[in-house]
Amino acid sequence: MGTKKISEWPSRERPRERLEEKGASAISDTELIAILLNTGSKTNSVIETSREILALANNEIRNLCNISIEELCSIKGVGKAKATRLIASFELSRRCNLPYDTTASCIDTTRKAAEIAIPLLRNLLHEECWAIYLNQANHFISKERISSGGVSGTVIDMRIVLKSAITKLASGLILFHNHPSGHLQPGPQDREQTMMLREASAIFGIRLLDHLIVAGNKYYSFAEEGYI
Repeated sequence: MGTKKISEWPSRERPRERLEEKGASAISDTELIAILLNTGSKTNSVIETSREILALANNEIRNLCNISIEELCSIKGVGKAKATRLIASFELSRRCNLPYDTTASCIDTTRKAAEIAIPLLRNLLHEECWAIYLNQANHFISKERISSGGVSGTVIDMRIVLKSAITKLASGLILFHNHPSGHLQPGPQDREQTMMLREASAIFGIRLLDHLIVAGNKYYSFAEEGYI
């Protein structure tokens, strides 16, 4: 097929027409990416190019959100224009999975906190640490990324956490970070930092309500396990 546009393919083979006829859920991941690309390269068809993009994500559609523009541009036939279009589409998909209307929420259970934490962290290949800040009635004030690290760890900077809490006049906070390894149980450092933050927060009259560890769609709660 070379560099032919999808519109030049036989109608029965066009992903766009198949989507219109059968619905988006009926066509493959490769075809969805092909629709966004529209053309391939001189040597690869758009379907072959789409397969190469999926290979970058280890053929797991959820991993597409972790692909960089530079990685996409390393594929023949994908320039910056196509790469940015793809990145924008992947980010829209990620945002569609974020919880609705967190700013109006009363976060009074671990499950509600997890509904914010899991969509943010479940697909990341590196560790990130975030904090949710709450008022006296446990209503959401804001959420903030505290740090971003490597595949095996990230630093929980208590000074940043507490400075933000004081600036926002927060009465409570919930910490959460992810384990890309998929291992849910906290390590010794996780436990030590949690206890230190709880004690430091109490000095300023701020309650550490929970610390969640996210691994995929599961979580570990220090509060539920009785450590807070």
